[in-house]
Amino acid sequence: MAQIPPVKLEVHPSMFDLMMTVLADNAANAPYEVWLSTSTLMLDARSLLGLFALIGKKAKVVVDDGVSPRSFQHMVAKMS
Repeated sequence: MAQIPPVKLEVHPSMFDLMMTVLADNAANAPYEVWLSTSTLMLDARSLLGLFALIGKKAKVVVDDGVSPRSFQHMVAKMS
C-alpha cells in the first residue's frame, strides 16, 4: 500500500464544516479505500468522518447480541 507523508492541517473554524463535507463526499465516492494511521492506530477515513459528524450530538451505541452488558459497561468506564 502506498504511503503518503503525514500532513498537519490548520483550519479556521469557519471552514471546518465545509472541509468535512468535501472530505466526506470524496471518501464516499473514491473508487478505493482511504486509511488514516498513526504509530498506534489505523482506521478508515469514512469511519473518522462519521465520528466528526457526531460531535455535539447524542448518540447510541449498538453492539452484537452476544456482548455481555456488564463487560461492555466495564469497557466504557475504562475509556472515560
